[in-house]
Amino acid sequence: MRARLLPLMALTALIASCGVVSEATDDLARDQARSTVNRVVADRFPGVNAAPVTDCIIDAADASEILSLAGASVTGVTDRTVQNVLDIAARPEAVTCLARNSLSLL
Repeated sequence: MRARLLPLMALTALIASCGVVSEATDDLARDQARSTVNRVVADRFPGVNAAPVTDCIIDAADASEILSLAGASVTGVTDRTVQNVLDIAARPEAVTCLARNSLSLL
């Protein structure tokens, strides 16, 4: 599993070091991070529609957090991963997004 993560991390580091932003790489990392966050949300909050919660958390995460969460989709979710997701979810922009999405579901 780690072998699959290394090329993604190397590619991301290379692109970042060149100052080139690749939308495809960003999308790949976000998709991988989204799968991790979905898993954490589903495990921690059964019965909650994970998709809108996940979107708010991903949007509130910074680039290094996205990469860390993407890596966890390959290496596995740890207690630290769960804590990172909860920390990001507690940020004002995530809380506002979650509240907005909750109201739109009513």
